[in-house]
Amino acid sequence: MLFGCATPPRETPSVPPAKLEPAPVQPAKPEAAPAPIRIGLALGGGAARGFAHVGVIKALEANGIVPDIIVGTSAGSFVGALYAAGYGPADLERVALQLDESTIGDWSLPDRGVFKGEALQDFVNRAVQNRPLEKLNRLFAVVATDLQTGQAVAFRQGNTGMAVRASSSVPGVFQPVNINGREYVDGGLVSPVPVRVARSLGADVVIAVDISSKPAHRRVADLVDMLLQTFSIMGQAIAAHELGEADVVIRPATGAIGPIDFNSRRQAIAEGEKATRAAIPLIRQKIARKPAVRN
Repeated sequence: MLFGCATPPRETPSVPPAKLEPAPVQPAKPEAAPAPIRIGLALGGGAARGFAHVGVIKALEANGIVPDIIVGTSAGSFVGALYAAGYGPADLERVALQLDESTIGDWSLPDRGVFKGEALQDFVNRAVQNRPLEKLNRLFAVVATDLQTGQAVAFRQGNTGMAVRASSSVPGVFQPVNINGREYVDGGLVSPVPVRVARSLGADVVIAVDISSKPAHRRVADLVDMLLQTFSIMGQAIAAHELGEADVVIRPATGAIGPIDFNSRRQAIAEGEKATRAAIPLIRQKIARKPAVRN
C-alpha cells in the first residue's frame, strides 16, 4: 500500500551548461617613457673672456648637445640672453666679432661707476627684440647681487636688458642698477658661475663654464682693467665651492686674455671650443648615467 501510494520521483530539470565567456583581456599599460634629461648650462663671468662662451656653445651644438636651461652671471648673462633668445652659434659668433666696445660702454662722470650701463641694457633689449626674460625661447635666468643684503638674486621675469645690466655691473666700473627700489650689482660677487640656480630650475645635468683663469704675466692696462682683474681674482675663490656641485666644469684657457681685451675675442672663442671638445666624452657619460629627477 505504501508502495502504491508513493509519489513518483520528479524529474530533475536539465540545466544547460554555463556558457564560459573568456574574460576580457585588459591591454597592459605601457611603461612610462623615461623623462628626458634636462641639461643646464651655467655661464660664468669674466668680462671680455666671456667671448669664450660662444665657442663653448658652438662645440656643444656641433656635438648634438643642446641645453634646456641657461643661467648666466655677468658676461655669461650677456651671451646667455642672446642664446636663450634664439641666436644660434653662427649668430652668436657674428655678434661677438662685430661688437664694438663703444656700443656697450657709456662713460659717466665719476660717481658710483665709470659706465652708466644703459648702453649695454639697450643693446641687449634690441638684440632680443625687447622681449622680457619669460618670453625668450628657452628657460633663462640672470644672476645679480642685491647690494643691500649681499644675496644672489635670480631674475626670471622682466626687462631682459636691465637684468643683464645688473648682472654685469662690476662695482666701481658700472653704476649699480635700481630695480623696484633695490640696487643690484654684478652677480659674480656671490655666484661667479651660477650652478645652483641652474640646478634649482630643474637641470639634471649642469655644465658649468668657468672663464676666471688664473691671470698670466701681463701688464694691467688701466683703472678699469685693474678693477676687473681684481674682481676676477676674487671670484676664483668664491666660485670653487659652487663649481664642486656641477656635473661637468669647462675651463677655457683664457688667462692670457685681459678683462677688457676685445682684440682677443677670436682667441677666446677658439679656447672655448677647444676646452668643450675635450669635455664632450665626460658630458656624454654624465648624460647617459644621470637619472632624470621629476617632482
